[in-house]
Amino acid sequence: MAYLLGLTGSIGMGKSTTAKLFEEEGCAVWDADAAVHRLYSEDGLAVGPMSEAFPEAVIAGAVSRDKLKDIIGAEPSKLGDIERIVHPLVAEDRARFIENANSDIIVLDIPLLFETGGEAHMDGVVVVSVDEATQRKRVLERGTMSEDQLEAIKAKQMPDAEKRKRADFIVTTDTLENAVAQVRTIVKQIRSELDNA
Repeated sequence: MAYLLGLTGSIGMGKSTTAKLFEEEGCAVWDADAAVHRLYSEDGLAVGPMSEAFPEAVIAGAVSRDKLKDIIGAEPSKLGDIERIVHPLVAEDRARFIENANSDIIVLDIPLLFETGGEAHMDGVVVVSVDEATQRKRVLERGTMSEDQLEAIKAKQMPDAEKRKRADFIVTTDTLENAVAQVRTIVKQIRSELDNA
């Protein structure tokens, strides 16, 4: 049985970089955001049910995230309807990945892992973290978001301090070297647990 390692962290903490580091250590990595992109893309499994529920959100055979944002913006209660379509499809995508993954450690990169209670299905959880000033700087330097938008996203996410408290492992992404060393230590620790199990 492979070890299921949840990977989470707030916006701008360096989660995508950390996921790649786990991949470099031979772990199989599943990305929740990438799964949603697959489901929304042309011929994706979410296109059919979405076009029935929200025909205006499907453009050229794919689900438009911008249109979904407009729909939720106009009527926040619609978020629940969208989630009822997408969440089961994402769960199926994840289950398929776990079944076919060829690695002793499967890393599941899930941004809202704690917020959705997903940690209950993991053998361990890694929280990626950095100080607030670095987080803010990283997000704003991307140029895709204003300070207000960043604050709105942070308000929906569990505070970093709370995530760190709940974590089995923490990767601090202040420098790449530091992150690499921590990921290697975590992988080594899990592999030695698996060997001794």
